[in-house]
Amino acid sequence: MTILVGWPGVLDVTGAVLILLGALLCLVAAIGLVRLPDVLNRMHAASKPQTLGLVLLCIGLALILRTTQASLMLTLAGMLQLVTAPVATQVMGRSAYRTRQHEQSLIVQDET
Repeated sequence: MTILVGWPGVLDVTGAVLILLGALLCLVAAIGLVRLPDVLNRMHAASKPQTLGLVLLCIGLALILRTTQASLMLTLAGMLQLVTAPVATQVMGRSAYRTRQHEQSLIVQDET
């Protein structure tokens, strides 16, 4: 068994832990998309844990690869995910609400 000593070993272990956490969050998001009952509930599973999971995966890969090109590409992928996922889920939720394709019993107060 090889013992990891020094900063490269610490970065590798930290990167592996972040990749594992990111993969688990993406799995939770996928399970939420299948199990949640309503479009308005599913949009949270589609954006929040999935976005955080991808960002953790990108950070973990950047720590393991430690090259400038990979870090820039992973930063770009993470930033695009942070920008596009909330906008897409907002549009999805608004269209589901306006077309009445959600469970009415789950809405507490309708402010429209």
